[in-house]
Amino acid sequence: MILKETFQQVKAASKELGLLTDNQRNEILQAVADAIIAQTPALLEANKEDLEKMDRANPLYDRLQLTEQRLRDIAADMRHVSTLPSPLGKILKEKTLDNGLRLRRITVPFGVIGMIYEARPNVTFDVFSLCFKSGNACILKGGKDADASCRAGVKLIHDVLRDKGVSPSVVALLPATHEATTALLTAVGYVDLCIPRGSKRLIQVVRDTAKVPVIETGAGVVHCFIDTAADLTVARAVVCNAKTRRVSVCNALDCLLVHQDRLPDLPTLCQPLAQKGVKLHADERAYNALQGNYPPKLLLTVTDPETCWNTEWLSLQMGIRTVDSVEDALNHIAKYGSGHSESIVTEDTTTARRFQTMVDAACVYVNAPTSFTDGAQFGLGAEIGISTQKLGARGPMALEEITTYKWLIDGHGQTRP
Repeated sequence: MILKETFQQVKAASKELGLLTDNQRNEILQAVADAIIAQTPALLEANKEDLEKMDRANPLYDRLQLTEQRLRDIAADMRHVSTLPSPLGKILKEKTLDNGLRLRRITVPFGVIGMIYEARPNVTFDVFSLCFKSGNACILKGGKDADASCRAGVKLIHDVLRDKGVSPSVVALLPATHEATTALLTAVGYVDLCIPRGSKRLIQVVRDTAKVPVIETGAGVVHCFIDTAADLTVARAVVCNAKTRRVSVCNALDCLLVHQDRLPDLPTLCQPLAQKGVKLHADERAYNALQGNYPPKLLLTVTDPETCWNTEWLSLQMGIRTVDSVEDALNHIAKYGSGHSESIVTEDTTTARRFQTMVDAACVYVNAPTSFTDGAQFGLGAEIGISTQKLGARGPMALEEITTYKWLIDGHGQTRP
């Protein structure tokens, strides 16, 4: 009953958002960004409470951790969102019928967006900024690992909203329980769209349980293919950045595919990975090419290929598979990829275009790391998630992706025969 009351309050508050001008929304986003900086010590203290309950060796530790710099980045992203053009009220299509009826299709908010996420306290602020800017209320359901951090973030937002005379119910945080997750996923009539952001297991739970519309995001089994025509210097930089920039994010590299002709270059290619302490799970040919040229304690042979190629590592580990051709690489990605982000390193334009055409993923790169799959990097502002489905939004979801549209029809007494 308590959760139902929360849903009702958020639904009611979502109507009030339509009365705010874009300038008012921007002013509030700027105020929240200022509060993040001003209250950095309190936010870090709450985050410390969560971190103390998690083993540092847990791959989620990095995602969970907030730092002064990360909070500055979050505030900067929020300020950037406030400077973006409003996604609302855009005329997508306009025409006048022969009978004089004037039709316009314009962008409008979804209404109430539910967000389920795990050990990612930054998502609290990212989702609020994008939802608020686009006129959507939001219901947040964080994981128990980040509960203190999420509660501190939402309290900060509520304080700013009250100070600006806006109902704090435009953003609500549910308890970190399985019951709350189920309630959100089945809140028909209250929640217009739900977006899960997290592990494969979370996505599967949402897919199996949801009675409200869902956009799947998150889980990524990400590949990079080193073609026979790859520039070795480019390949070293791309692979190292894609794997080690942040190992716990969904666009981090999971499996390196190497053309058999480039096996002699594998030790040089992997040298930066050794310096970062990356553990490699290599097939027989790749293992033989690396043996004696890579730290033994970091080099393993693949004993269970199906498990290895299907793994989203989220840590300093990576699979390596040797392929005989571009076709083999494409077949591997088609079988094991998750539709998130894929890349190729090659100087052959024909091969590059074939790869981009044939790979079925939201983002397909040539000579660049998959670490760029990010709303802010794409110039979209903070993102609400990376959609891996094809119906509706695909890839980084920012302001435009969390609006829908409606038709406005103006007449002067026409009747249909």
